[in-house]
Amino acid sequence: MITLPLIRKRTLSTWLILGCSVLTLAGCSDATSVISTVTPETVPVTTTVSPTPATQHTTTVETQLPYKFPLTGLPADHEVKTRPYMVMVENAPQARPQTGLDQADIVYEILAEGEITRFVSVFQSQAAEAIGPVRSIRPYFVEIGDALDAIIVHAGWSQDAMDMMAGRNLAHLDEVYGDGAYYWRSTDRKPPHNLYTSVDKMKKGAEARKFRTEWNGPLLTFAKAGQGKLTGAAVHYIQIPYLMGYFASYDYDAAKGVYMRSMEGKPHLDKETGKQLLTKNLLVLESKHQIIDKEGRRIVDVFGPNKGVIFQEGFSQAITWERKNGMLRAYASDGKEVPLLPGNTWVQIVPEGTKLKVE
Repeated sequence: MITLPLIRKRTLSTWLILGCSVLTLAGCSDATSVISTVTPETVPVTTTVSPTPATQHTTTVETQLPYKFPLTGLPADHEVKTRPYMVMVENAPQARPQTGLDQADIVYEILAEGEITRFVSVFQSQAAEAIGPVRSIRPYFVEIGDALDAIIVHAGWSQDAMDMMAGRNLAHLDEVYGDGAYYWRSTDRKPPHNLYTSVDKMKKGAEARKFRTEWNGPLLTFAKAGQGKLTGAAVHYIQIPYLMGYFASYDYDAAKGVYMRSMEGKPHLDKETGKQLLTKNLLVLESKHQIIDKEGRRIVDVFGPNKGVIFQEGFSQAITWERKNGMLRAYASDGKEVPLLPGNTWVQIVPEGTKLKVE
């Protein structure tokens, strides 16, 4: 089980055990479960008024956006029905810093072989101009993409993963075998750590392959304004160990209401923008892992149920998680779903027994 050690005091917040007991990740009090609806949301929009060139000025008006992006819950000016793209992004040291993860709606970090993680990045609301480096896929990554009804984007595969995609007739673009036109190689890194794609190129690939365009994916649960505050202790820092000394960590930025991501103690930056990656929702989910061959390939459980912790706006809550209706969802001790806050989500899937460091 994930276990959290005793935590030192911080100003204005003395640590309590998460919910009933973080050490056992048992259930805690629940947050209100609210299914996302298409309720209009008022947001500021800047409009330019130009009676004449001499009197041109800018003013701010209020407008109603009647829709929401399905994977972030953020306001949208149109109904989003397009399938997301799920891109396998490498995390070997030679692939850092990565590009485009800052524009993903959801990112899963999961162990691959070689004692390093890989990112499963899901794009629907933003048209990222560069994403990568792109690498190969494994069966448990395929399961995530299939459940999301995403177009799966990768460069190579394990045989089990290819068998799964072929057997289910899943939509996917593979740079290694036939879809190279929808990727490019950069000149500043050596292969295989220099392969990139973009939402525009993936869209062209999907059109050329005549993939179904309308999305049949899951509806997520988002909190409405003023609802969904977690019931556990305040958490300003989370360190998540994986293997061979590699760890990810997050620091809470109270001014922005988000967790800022680091890797091995250094800010995790986007290669193109230089900005630090962040997340509105952070889930750390315990999962069964099993090594199955001499190359170190794994089976990773992405179905559950199992234990975990969710972090939002500086607070935590012990949860159980389970894949239901296409998504890995968090549940409180009373069985009610813990809603996400509108914004992006990072999901850290870790082996059973992982000990988190929190402050």
